[in-house]
Amino acid sequence: MKIRIGLGSCGIAAGALKVMEALQEELNNHNLDIEIQQTGCIGMCHNEPLLDIIDDNGQTYTYGKIKEKDIKAIIEQHVLEGNPVEKYLVHSSSNPNNFLAEQVRVALRNCGIIDPEKIEHYIDRGGYEALKKAITDMSPEEIIEEIKISGLRGRGGAGFPTWFKWNATRNNPGNIKYIVCNADEGDPGAFMDRSVLESDPHSVLEGMAIAGYAVGAHEGIIYCRAEYPLAIRRLEIAIKQAQAKELLGSSILGTPFSFDIKIKQGAGAFVCGEETALIASLEGERGMPRLKPPFPAQSGYWGRPTNINNVETLANVPWIIAEGGQAFAVRGSETSKGTKVFALAGKINRGGLVEVPMGLSLRDVIYKIGGGIKENRNFKAVQLGGPSGGCIPAALLDTPVEYESITQTGAIMGSGGMVVMDETTCMVDVARFFLDFTQKESCGKCVQCRIGTKRMLEILERICEGEGQPGDIELLQEIALKVGEGSLCGLGQSAPNPVLTTIRYFREEYEAHINEKRCPAMQCKALITYRIDPDKCKGCSLCAKKCPVNCIKGERKKPYVIDQEQCIKCGNCIEVCPTKWAAVIVE
Repeated sequence: MKIRIGLGSCGIAAGALKVMEALQEELNNHNLDIEIQQTGCIGMCHNEPLLDIIDDNGQTYTYGKIKEKDIKAIIEQHVLEGNPVEKYLVHSSSNPNNFLAEQVRVALRNCGIIDPEKIEHYIDRGGYEALKKAITDMSPEEIIEEIKISGLRGRGGAGFPTWFKWNATRNNPGNIKYIVCNADEGDPGAFMDRSVLESDPHSVLEGMAIAGYAVGAHEGIIYCRAEYPLAIRRLEIAIKQAQAKELLGSSILGTPFSFDIKIKQGAGAFVCGEETALIASLEGERGMPRLKPPFPAQSGYWGRPTNINNVETLANVPWIIAEGGQAFAVRGSETSKGTKVFALAGKINRGGLVEVPMGLSLRDVIYKIGGGIKENRNFKAVQLGGPSGGCIPAALLDTPVEYESITQTGAIMGSGGMVVMDETTCMVDVARFFLDFTQKESCGKCVQCRIGTKRMLEILERICEGEGQPGDIELLQEIALKVGEGSLCGLGQSAPNPVLTTIRYFREEYEAHINEKRCPAMQCKALITYRIDPDKCKGCSLCAKKCPVNCIKGERKKPYVIDQEQCIKCGNCIEVCPTKWAAVIVE
């Protein structure tokens, strides 16, 4: 028997370290010599902390939302008596959870299963066999051809064919070339790269080494934002372990091929996700994009041919080389092959990390895997592609998850952030939120991006404050198109997407804000009013006690009144008002 506990960032934040301490203490109390294995995130973030019990027959039982106090029952009933504790059970080999059962895991194949700090676990699951196959049995051209057959496209946002970038880097002259892993994940609501690096770092290292052999590079660099300390620590451990086993460094596996990897910590600038800005940051300059061409494959890091792929793209590579490109290509659709990892967040029942075949509908991802909307509210929209993406409405829920279909909606696939919104979400405020992010993250190099996003944000803030004017919608559209057309890099070119898609699909909400001075979703504070119905108020005084600014006045057993000038519209009054009276009204 073995016990496994999830110690990714999400598990640790949910209290998994305390659970592990309680687990070890309980095992000691019963004199049980059972291995406790740490692992990364399997994706069920909504059920963290997660604990697996694997019996001698290989059957896995997963317990979710475990607290320290629950450990005693699990040890006594399951471990000692062999009776799983149904109360906490969320998944088992014989009764799989829909969240996992509906997925096809390639990039996430080892996440939540192996100990990311033990290379032996990765090797036991076939790790580094693909690298051995590549450098001993295949030519660089054969590797690139296998990646071409797979149809793998860049999972970082643009969806550019991976084989083409590798081929371009290989065919450009030069004795010094570089492989760069873009781990500068900065989209709000996105955590795909972090989870892979924390849970299965060796898959990325192996993918980089194979890419290095294919393009003729001998040095790799992982550009990872410093806000991912656990991912960086586990990468450092993984690199040292791979070097010790001659899987990185000089003369890998006794062959003439040498390849080593170092880590560069980024300061968290969103624009450094753009490859030329990333290269500038690597070279010690301010992270600002450069005009293309030349492309990095021609002149990248220190002017040398450079291939840049993101974490998920590289994590797929060892599987493709080991299993064959065709095995990857049979999944997905005609133009979008394989699987894609998404970070499900927002108003959804089962938030977390999922990997699904390309071509699956948004409806299936959100309802079959994600379990639908919290509190049985109505689905309103999904923000796909982060700040560079757009909002897709309920009418387009059957859109397949593939590059071209998503682009036709006005959104983009992006790196895989999927933020779900319900009927309580104000779409004007959503556009304001994402534009505020991109405006702050603009490097300022382009006038269109620097000034244009600022002007757009000012208009959106004015609309949310109830000061919108006739013509604001048209002005937003005009500026948005100019920002998109005139910006140098992808940040500015895509910054208008959230605004344009919310206007396209939710124009009536903009019009209500501007013409009626009303927020249909009741979210924009300047456009809502809290008042107490004197016919329903019983004078219990709960609202007055909860008010943080003491703006609710009255006497016990008599109707209370809200001072509108002092009210900060925090909503506390409506939360504490007894349901049977429902005296507080929002208008």
